[in-house]
Amino acid sequence: MANDDDLAARLGRLDACAVSDALDRLGLPGCVTGITPLTSARRIAGRVHTVRLVAAGGAAAPSGPPRHLGTSAIEACAPGEIIAIEQRTGRDAASWGGILSQGAKIKGIAGVIADGPVRDVDEARALDFPVFARSATARTARARIVEAATDGPITVGDVTVSPGDYALADGSGVVFLAAAEASRIIATAEEIAAREAAMGRALKEGRRITEVMGADYEHMLKR
Repeated sequence: MANDDDLAARLGRLDACAVSDALDRLGLPGCVTGITPLTSARRIAGRVHTVRLVAAGGAAAPSGPPRHLGTSAIEACAPGEIIAIEQRTGRDAASWGGILSQGAKIKGIAGVIADGPVRDVDEARALDFPVFARSATARTARARIVEAATDGPITVGDVTVSPGDYALADGSGVVFLAAAEASRIIATAEEIAAREAAMGRALKEGRRITEVMGADYEHMLKR
């Protein structure tokens, strides 16, 4: 059975499209569109720590002394892991910022995936720290949103994400792999990627594209 490091390394050699195709073949959820790379073209892949943000002053807001959003997740991460954030309050307020990017970069965190706005994009770009998000904003989280939980279930797009799941993000989109399913998703994605690589080689050898992308391609995701 593959260990966590092996799965993360194999996932990092794939792309979001191959993993999305694997999810389709297996009938599993996990693909999220509309979250784009704002600071780096680098692909990120690894295990996930989660952050759930809520509206300040709302019924779900935590009591007790304030805790700056994202800091507990940074401290919980090992090098190469990813922070995934839910900020679905509808408020234009940043779920991530520049000092957080600096702290995460120093910790060796692979990157951040935010279902919501982020800010200090230029700072993260200068750090070459990958931040994937719905949008950018200059508006602070202060008095607008607060952290409700770290390392509990969150929702990104229409996907439930739990701490310890896997994620991959690139220019095409974001995919999440439930920890219990990660091994077979990755194996299926590797098979799909290998078949597509063979098609690319066939094109370079002079075969016609209508032949290469015929019935085999159209039916390759059938279960």
